[in-house]
Amino acid sequence: MRAVIYGPGGVGKTELASLLDDVDGPVLFLDLEDGTDHLDVQRVRVRDWDTLRAVTVDAESLTDFGAVVVDSLTKAEEFAAAWVVDNVPHENGGSVSSIEGYGFGKGYTHVYQEFVGFLSDLEALAVAGVHVVLICHECVANVPNPTGADWIRYEPRLQSPASGKSSIRHRVKEWADHVLFVAFDTVVSSDGKATGSGTRTIHPQERPGHLAKSRRLEMPLAYRRGSGEVWQLLTNQEGGAE
Repeated sequence: MRAVIYGPGGVGKTELASLLDDVDGPVLFLDLEDGTDHLDVQRVRVRDWDTLRAVTVDAESLTDFGAVVVDSLTKAEEFAAAWVVDNVPHENGGSVSSIEGYGFGKGYTHVYQEFVGFLSDLEALAVAGVHVVLICHECVANVPNPTGADWIRYEPRLQSPASGKSSIRHRVKEWADHVLFVAFDTVVSSDGKATGSGTRTIHPQERPGHLAKSRRLEMPLAYRRGSGEVWQLLTNQEGGAE
């Protein structure tokens, strides 16, 4: 299983991923931003791109785990960009101080190419029978509409230039079996005020307000604290690997 979980801060993305341990564990977190400190999980703390690639490049060393979780992929992209700036020279020679220093769009192409290699590592893990879960922060993105007015929706916060080229966001969506948007439930009144009780829902299919996809789930699923029901549904009900 290849899954992406994204949503607002505090909605419980890391906790949800940890519940895979009860369904098809053990789970190993690659913790890039200390998001697992409140959980009793197995973790490797990662602080740069080289370390992240060193951990994931050898799929065989991780096959004792039922799942590997990258928390978060948004932070991993930042690591990749920092690595590119430190290690990839300008095409005319010399170094750069930022991604924009390579010239229009070229820095983002370098980051994209690095990320494609990382996804290849993760694909090897998935092929070896290890579930791969990628946690992302969310952003509000513009959706081009060739047949009418554009609109905005929630999407994973990953690199996605307006041109569509070098889009890590698109590449990750294509790679994943499931992209799950986790959100707090809200009700908006006629005067534009939003209210909610703190309940949460896992959205597995794309709607105008959010990007999502699933090869198995069709309907939204209530996210109850401590419940790994979504993982049971995504792993053949029995917790076995796809």
